[in-house]
Amino acid sequence: MNMRKIADQDLITLYQGGNHLAFEELLNRHKEKIFTSIYLFVKDTETAEDLFQEVFIKIVDTLRKNKYNNEGKFLQWAMRIAYNMCVDHFRKSKKMSKVSSSESFDIFNIIECKNDNMESKIMKDTMHEQLRNLVDQLPDEQREVIILRHYGDMSFKEISMMTQVSINTSLGRMRYALINLRKMMMEKEMAFLNA
Repeated sequence: MNMRKIADQDLITLYQGGNHLAFEELLNRHKEKIFTSIYLFVKDTETAEDLFQEVFIKIVDTLRKNKYNNEGKFLQWAMRIAYNMCVDHFRKSKKMSKVSSSESFDIFNIIECKNDNMESKIMKDTMHEQLRNLVDQLPDEQREVIILRHYGDMSFKEISMMTQVSINTSLGRMRYALINLRKMMMEKEMAFLNA
């Protein structure tokens, strides 16, 4: 049986029936997106790894107790658990983190770029670093919607349900985030031209 061709819901059913390879496939299928989203919130590899493990412990526990309802998609459900764990982490530590890279993990390193020469790779790395620095400067709510939309690949409906705000509020936060990013880019360009 080729597990890669089986839908998430069917993998869950197989796992609940005792097939541990089904869960392994489910984990491998979604771990990169879930870990990346957690990391972008907490900005620390060790904390992200700990939270990632907690997320999958909760997922396994929920599946084993047959409490998973298949109304939504598995990834969005898992992302909601990850988001809630990050929120709980911040409540405990009483601080919000910013999105940035570290020496040990960089989201843009997992994006494959074939046939890039060294010069274009350097330019791309520089642009990604500059964009991450600008995202760092956004207000928390705007940074949150950028992470969930672009890195978590979530719809605005899913973002609004996860963050417990209306879709219009989520859309508004995205709009203001893009306006602020554009404004910061223009200011940076003007500073460069005037230097």
